[in-house]
Amino acid sequence: METILLFAPLVGAIICGFGHKMIGEKAATVTATALLFLAALLSWITFLTFDGQTETIQILRWIESGTLSTDWAIRLDRLTAIMLIVITTVSSLVHLYSFGYMDHDPQWKEGESYKPRFFAYLSFFTFAMLMLVTSDNLVQMFFGWEGVGVASYLLIGFYYRKPTANAAAMKAFIVNRVGDFGFALGIFGLFFLTDSINLSDIFAAAPTLAETQVSFLWTEWNAANLLAFLLFVGAMGKSAQLILHTWLPDAMEGPTPVSALIHAATMVTAGVFLVCRMSPLMEFAPDATAFITVLGAATAFFAATVGLVQNDIKRVIAYSTCSQLGYMFVAAGVGMYSAAMFHLFTHAFFKAMLFLGAGSVIHAMHHEQDMRNYGALRKKIPWTFRAMMIGTLAITGVGIPLSGWVGFAGFVSKDAIIESAYAGGSMFGFWALVIAAFMTSFYSWRLMFLTFYGEARGDKHTHDHAHESPWTMLVPLGVLSLGAIFSGMLWYSSFFGHNDQVGKFYGIPVAEAEAHGEEHHYVFTGKPGEGALYIAPDNHILEDAHAAPKWVKLSPFAAMVAGLVLALWFYIWNPSLPKRLAEQQRPLYLFLLNKWYFDEIYNVIFVKPAIAIGRFFWKRGDGNTIDGFLNGLAMGVVPFFTRLAGRAQSGYIFTYAFWMVLGIAALVTWMSIGGGAH
Repeated sequence: METILLFAPLVGAIICGFGHKMIGEKAATVTATALLFLAALLSWITFLTFDGQTETIQILRWIESGTLSTDWAIRLDRLTAIMLIVITTVSSLVHLYSFGYMDHDPQWKEGESYKPRFFAYLSFFTFAMLMLVTSDNLVQMFFGWEGVGVASYLLIGFYYRKPTANAAAMKAFIVNRVGDFGFALGIFGLFFLTDSINLSDIFAAAPTLAETQVSFLWTEWNAANLLAFLLFVGAMGKSAQLILHTWLPDAMEGPTPVSALIHAATMVTAGVFLVCRMSPLMEFAPDATAFITVLGAATAFFAATVGLVQNDIKRVIAYSTCSQLGYMFVAAGVGMYSAAMFHLFTHAFFKAMLFLGAGSVIHAMHHEQDMRNYGALRKKIPWTFRAMMIGTLAITGVGIPLSGWVGFAGFVSKDAIIESAYAGGSMFGFWALVIAAFMTSFYSWRLMFLTFYGEARGDKHTHDHAHESPWTMLVPLGVLSLGAIFSGMLWYSSFFGHNDQVGKFYGIPVAEAEAHGEEHHYVFTGKPGEGALYIAPDNHILEDAHAAPKWVKLSPFAAMVAGLVLALWFYIWNPSLPKRLAEQQRPLYLFLLNKWYFDEIYNVIFVKPAIAIGRFFWKRGDGNTIDGFLNGLAMGVVPFFTRLAGRAQSGYIFTYAFWMVLGIAALVTWMSIGGGAH
C-alpha cells in the first residue's frame, strides 16, 4: 500500500507529461487527479490504522560505494503518517480545484499542451515531496528536497512568457540553493562523523556527537550544535525563514493553485519536518535550538508586520504563511516537536483554504488581485465568502478561552505553541508570538473587510459581473473547511494531550511513558530514533506548558480580539483612517510596504556586485582578452605555422625521409644526454 501511495503521483506525472498526446489531454489530467485521490485515500487509511511502531519498507538497493551503503526505503512512523495525509490531501484537492481555475486562465494557450504540463508539474511536485517525507536516509531526503526545488521552479515560472514569473522562479531557485548548500554540508558532516547517512544510525550516534569537537572554519565546534545548525540552514531556505525568506512572496507569480500547494502544506513545511525528523540530534544541540527559537520568533514578527500593509490578496496570505512557519520553528526550538507538527497539520487545512478561497475571489473578479478594488463581494460569491470566513476564524484563533481544545484549528494549535514558548523559557519567543497573533488577527480581518464588506470599489463592470466559482473549485473549499473547523479539536490529545496519547504520538510504547508526581508530568524514556520523535528525559516542556498561568493561556485570545476590534475600527467604523494614518506615518508605512527593504539591501550587497563581476568577465575577459588579444594573436600566429606545416608537406619521398632522419637523430641525442643509453 505504501509503495502505491508513493508512486501514484509519479505515474500521474508521466501520463500527463508524456502520454497526453496518445490518450488525450482530458483523460491524462483526469487520470493524474484520480491517482492523487487514490494516494490521499491510502494516506488516510495509513494514518488512522497506524499502530505507532516504526517500520521500514525497502524498495531497492540504491548506493554502494566504499563504506556508503544505503537502500531506497520508506520509513513509516507517526511523523511520516502525518505528512502523508497533509501532502496528499491538499495536493489532490488542488488538482481538482485546478480544473475550474485554470480552464478560464487568461494565459491559457490552445494547442500548446498547457493543461497536461501543469498537471504533470503538480504531480511531480507531490511525488518529490513524498520522497522527502518517507526517506529512510539523508541522501534520499536530499533527492526529494531537490526534486521539490525543481518542481517549484517549474510551477512558479509556469507563465514563462511573463518576465516577472521567470524572475520569481529564478529567485526561488537561487535562494533555496543557498540553504541547500548548508543542508549538504550537514549531510557531509554527519557521514564524516558517523560513517552513515541512515537515519537510525545517525539518531543512535547523537549522544556521541554531543561530546565530540570538530574543526570547521578555523575553529573548534561542538559537533551536534554545528551539524544541527547546518541542517537548519537548509530548513531556513525551504521554509522561508528570515534572511532566506525573500523568495516566498515573489512565488505568488505562479498560478493560485500553485500558491496553495507550495505555501500551505508541502514545500514550505519541509524545513519544519526536517527539524522535527532530526529531533534526536536537536535534543543534544542546545545552542542550535536556541538559534532556531529566536529566528522563528523574529520571522513570525517580521512577516506579520509586512502583512499589515500589503494590498495584493495573495501576498497577504503569503506573508501569513511565513509568519505561521515561524510559530512552528519556535515550538521545535524549545523542544515541543509535537506542537510544531500539530500546527503544521492544522495550518495545512486553513491556509490551503485561504489560498484557494483567494483564487476563487480572483476568478470572480476576472483576475484582479488588488484588495483596494474589491468590496461588497459577500453577496456576489456567498460560498467563497463562507469558506474564507471559516479560514479567517481558524488562522486568527477563535475559540473558547481556557478550554485548551475547543475552537477552530488555529486556536488550538497556535495556543499550544505560545504556551510551549513560555514553558521553554523563551520570553522573546513568547512575546513575539503574542504580538504576531495580534497582527495576524488585524491583517486577516482587514483582508475580509476590504474584500467582502463596505462599498464596491474598482472597476464597476468587473464588480457587476462577479460570479461564484464552479463546483470543481467550491468542493475543495468545503472539504478544507471541515479540516479548518475540526482538525484541532479532534487531534488535540494526540499532539498536545496527556500521557498515553502524546506517548503514542512520539512512537514510544505507553508502558514506557512514565508519569511522575503531578497529573501532567511526563518523562518519555527510550533511545534516540526508537519512535517518530525524541525528547530527552530532562525535557519537561509539555508538563510546564499545561501548567502555564492563566494569563499566558489567555494572551493569544486577547491578542485576537484586539486585532479584530482594531480592524473593525479601521475598515468598517472609520474607513478613512488607514489612508490618513499612512500619510502621517509615511516612512514607517513605506518601510513595511517595502518589506523592511530586504530586497533592496540584497540587491546592493549581492545582486549588483554579481552583475558587475559577470560584466567584467564578459567585457574584459571574453571581449577584450579572448575575442580581442588572443583572437588577434591567433590571426597572426596560426597562419604562420599553417604555412610552415604546408611547406613541410611537399609530396616528395626524400623530404619525408629527411624529417625521419632528423627525428631519429633527435631521439638518439636525447637518450644519450639523459643517460637512457648504455
